[in-house]
Amino acid sequence: MSNLTMTYQVDQTPDEVFAAITDVRGWWSGDIEGDTDKLGAEFTYRNKDVHWSKQRITELVSGKRVVWQVLDSYLSFVKDTAEWNGSKVVFDIARKGSKTELRFTHVGLVPEHECFDTCSNAWGFYINDSLRRLIATGKGEPNEREERDRRGGRPVTM
Repeated sequence: MSNLTMTYQVDQTPDEVFAAITDVRGWWSGDIEGDTDKLGAEFTYRNKDVHWSKQRITELVSGKRVVWQVLDSYLSFVKDTAEWNGSKVVFDIARKGSKTELRFTHVGLVPEHECFDTCSNAWGFYINDSLRRLIATGKGEPNEREERDRRGGRPVTM
């Protein structure tokens, strides 16, 4: 089973990448309640009645790593609405020459899961576009996907 993984390099420092990741409201759309930058903190994410999840920050190593454990979740668009429960969202940061590499892995989000395609597409936008913009420019686009989907008539799924 292959976990969802995305990797790219940016010009910013590992500390700048770390700061952007922990500024979750700056890159992930929806309602976020709780601290997203403290070890052991729990926060919830909600996007209308489509997706709800509760995460605990289990690793927080400045400039190197962020890990969220998904404690509870609800995905309205799949049969197993708790498909994310027990999964981990991992951000690994490493210096590679003059660049910084960000490796995102949703451990437990695998092709065998019903939400894999939809969730992969959504994560693709939030990690590759919104978070990347936040890292590079200081301004993410957390609500751009929602606006685009509304104009195009497609449902927002994450």
